[in-house]
Amino acid sequence: MLPIPAVLLDGGGRIFHANRVAHSIFGDALGAVIRHPAVQSVLSTLTPETGVVTRVELDVPVRRIVQVTFRQWPERFASAIGWHEGVLAVLEDCSEFEVVDRMRADFVAYASHELRTPLASLIGFIETLQGPASDDPAAQQQFLAIMAAQAARMERLIERLLYLSRVQRLEHMRPHDIVAAQDLMDRLLEDSQILIRASEARLILMPTEEDLFFPADEDQIVQVLLNLVENALKYGGPDVEIRVGIVPENGKGVEISVSDNGRGVDSQHVPRLTERFYRVEGRATAAQSGTGLGLAIVKHIVDRHGGRLRIESAPGKGMTCRIWLPKTS
Repeated sequence: MLPIPAVLLDGGGRIFHANRVAHSIFGDALGAVIRHPAVQSVLSTLTPETGVVTRVELDVPVRRIVQVTFRQWPERFASAIGWHEGVLAVLEDCSEFEVVDRMRADFVAYASHELRTPLASLIGFIETLQGPASDDPAAQQQFLAIMAAQAARMERLIERLLYLSRVQRLEHMRPHDIVAAQDLMDRLLEDSQILIRASEARLILMPTEEDLFFPADEDQIVQVLLNLVENALKYGGPDVEIRVGIVPENGKGVEISVSDNGRGVDSQHVPRLTERFYRVEGRATAAQSGTGLGLAIVKHIVDRHGGRLRIESAPGKGMTCRIWLPKTS
């Protein structure tokens, strides 16, 4: 068996056979690669004397870069299986290399933009402590507390950026591990205790079917739930009530929902909430202000799982996030 993704195409450019590696790496995207205009253009001009390499870019469900090498079948091989013409296509998934290059550029751009404000604040306070406040203990304590908060903000930002980069690097690879919905709820209950204890909020986990299983990256889905719960805690207001549930959906998938009865946001903001660093002005105090990356991370994880994210909100009516994930990988 070839250790690389390989596809045999008939004279019309249709898939005659794809090896196990091709199915494992590309899954449903395999047909989209072969039907791509760049591939069809090569097939229409390919000759027995030449091998051709082309690059295919897919944008849905996630961006994917594939390099395809074509060679017509040797006549001896074709006649052995009763065919007169055909093409061997060898595929190489270059998405990760592309993502890594883009991540480097994005990280520098985002980090430099978002770190500029807290860094300028730290520099200003340090200069003050070295100058006018050098002999003022009360001012020193006040400034040091603010500086610690700004440093913690920068640390959170860098951690979120690094996590987002890791999610993007794996985004084109669908998870195949099978997880139990009840295990996800148990981990959420355990991992969210510190967040809940620090607030007056109530976290309510809805009953979950014991035999509800689906393919997913357990750590990433738990991170999704934690991000959504943390979002509700930050912006829902005092005494917010947060409900989390996982239920089967028409036998074809599962629906994960996280809803709260907090302040909510105007509907005009909803389509942009998953953008990196998008924040609704006046929604939180400076102390509550997050990195603006939580929902962006959620969106990328959902995309990796082949799922859909829907956010519903209105002022005074809280926010509900619904995630649909397929039951097949």
